[in-house]
Amino acid sequence: MNDSVQTISLLNLALVFIPVLLVIGIFWKWSLAPGHAAYALGRMLVQLLLIGYCLLYIFEAENPLIVIAVLIVMVSVASWIALGTVKTRRVTLYKQALISILIGGGIVLAIVTQGVLQLEPWYLPQYMIPLAGMVFANSMNAVSLAAERMNAELERQICFEQARNIAMRAAMIPTINAMLAVGLVSLPGMMTGQILSGISPLIAARYQIMVMCMIFAGGGLSTAMFLEMSRKQFVALIKKVK
Repeated sequence: MNDSVQTISLLNLALVFIPVLLVIGIFWKWSLAPGHAAYALGRMLVQLLLIGYCLLYIFEAENPLIVIAVLIVMVSVASWIALGTVKTRRVTLYKQALISILIGGGIVLAIVTQGVLQLEPWYLPQYMIPLAGMVFANSMNAVSLAAERMNAELERQICFEQARNIAMRAAMIPTINAMLAVGLVSLPGMMTGQILSGISPLIAARYQIMVMCMIFAGGGLSTAMFLEMSRKQFVALIKKVK
């Protein structure tokens, strides 16, 4: 296998924006708020360029305190974003979301980085930060789906246990579907990236198995903890609806 990674020049990178602009044109032609899509595109560019420079600094610094600070920011922001589906209860449920994502995702991240990969040093940022981003982002999405579905079911005056089970099942659908489709319908981002960088497909497959188990366990643990820890707040919603 070729171990070198092909560098993309800025000129070549610009070519990928041709079909992007075509889609923006379609949005404009069909009056589908092209400004919003253009804003998202611009924000994506700025965010990725900035994070590129930030990660370069973090990787070169190799300071555990910086890595821990980054992880704290990740969890804090993820917990807030996760409750965007229940904005009226964001403040009330933030503590539960924060603890759930921190513990649920943190346990899985610790097992993967210290048990499976056995990082040396333990905080090796080139591995710790990307993997933390995967597990915390997936936990965020799972908690977000669970909160929205839980809220909707309780407003229908469903009992807590039944609503909890429905919410848990709904939160895990995207991850379960991804596991069913991986290797048959799609090659996930991490595996594709490793193959493109010259890593053996057999090694890339092992890493992807690790990642799929990581996001399934992290999302499941975080969601279950969130639903149980929020029982008091959700039971109060049932009483309010009645």
